[in-house]
Amino acid sequence: MKNTKICPKCQSADLVRIDGYSGPYGSGNNVMTGMSVFSAVNVNRYICCKCGFTEEWIDKEDIEKIVKSRKAKR
Repeated sequence: MKNTKICPKCQSADLVRIDGYSGPYGSGNNVMTGMSVFSAVNVNRYICCKCGFTEEWIDKEDIEKIVKSRKAKR
């Protein structure tokens, strides 16, 4: 949906993007990569307004941050 702008389930183009955010105490739609909210990687949601299908995406520039945090925990 992110790239095609079309829902893969119902073929609708009526989509919305909900930006991920990092709130207090780890709230929000994010992946924590450290101990503070400043280390969080936001996860954006794409929602079809016709059928409710959703996808979650992490921005490309944040993927390396997640990879590094997982390697450090091994």
